[in-house]
Amino acid sequence: MPLVRISHVTGKPASFSAAVSRSVHDAMVETFNVPADDFFQILTGHEPGRDLLAPASFLGIEHTKDVVFVQITCAEGRTLEQKRALYASIARRISEVSNIKASDVVINLVETKRENWSFGNGLAPFAPAVS
Repeated sequence: MPLVRISHVTGKPASFSAAVSRSVHDAMVETFNVPADDFFQILTGHEPGRDLLAPASFLGIEHTKDVVFVQITCAEGRTLEQKRALYASIARRISEVSNIKASDVVINLVETKRENWSFGNGLAPFAPAVS
């Protein structure tokens, strides 16, 4: 039930967004055991240097104008090993399907309690039952 936001620069081929989207989803299926049909993503193109900013270097990692931000909001409960595997898989997969370097893939994981989710009809399917 992750909600994924992917921000990238504009001007990429039409197939770019779909390839990056699939890369992130496949990595979540592989490392977080997300069901294949659990697919909620928001992809947004941004003007490089104006709407999408990153330092040229941070923590010894070089970034270019082609930086891609991936923010995943998901339920709590994954291990540190799963998180590390997710980050590595996303960076590798995106770099394999595009001209984006793994160093240009910035990932942020936001964990929430399951009760904080509604997938439609105003229902909270994972919230404790009201007595």
